[in-house]
Amino acid sequence: MAYYVHPTAVVDTGAEIGQSTKIWHYSHISSRSVIGDSCSLGQNVYVADRVRIGSGVKIQNNVSIYEGVVLEDFVFCGPSMVFTNVRTPRAAFPRSSSEDYLQTVVKKGASIGANATVVCGVTIGEWAFIAAGAVVTRDVPAYAMCAGVPAVQTGWACECGSRLIFAERQAVCPDCGRRYRLGDGRVVKIKEE
Repeated sequence: MAYYVHPTAVVDTGAEIGQSTKIWHYSHISSRSVIGDSCSLGQNVYVADRVRIGSGVKIQNNVSIYEGVVLEDFVFCGPSMVFTNVRTPRAAFPRSSSEDYLQTVVKKGASIGANATVVCGVTIGEWAFIAAGAVVTRDVPAYAMCAGVPAVQTGWACECGSRLIFAERQAVCPDCGRRYRLGDGRVVKIKEE
């Protein structure tokens, strides 16, 4: 086995798990889910059927990844953050088929803080940064920093996580030196020559 599963964790038959991934105490990985290489799933993590998780993903303790959620490479899910997958849940009217679940996509490198909630059907853009406790109810642009209930954009983040300050539509990260351009409400990284 090229990955690690703690003895208290349950991995259902049919789950695909990549090399060097670690699955810790009391976690449950359902069949037909796919987890990439070099991921870390903390204590008490649940991964539902047909979930897709990329490589290099870090999921902290007490997070459930429900059907309909896609996590691309290098996503960070903070402790006890919440995904939903049904917009109008009712105990008396169960929604339990794949057609009932709205897709939520978290793009490459995005971070979601502790105790944040992501309402189903949204896309969180590449390298976006969602603050602890935020409630995401709509799409988040790439590199956006969002906070609050409901979450609103409060700025822009570098790939390394530092806040970007734009002057004349340009920003240089104060910590890592990556350069960015702002235009039409979007941030793009300037490729190094």
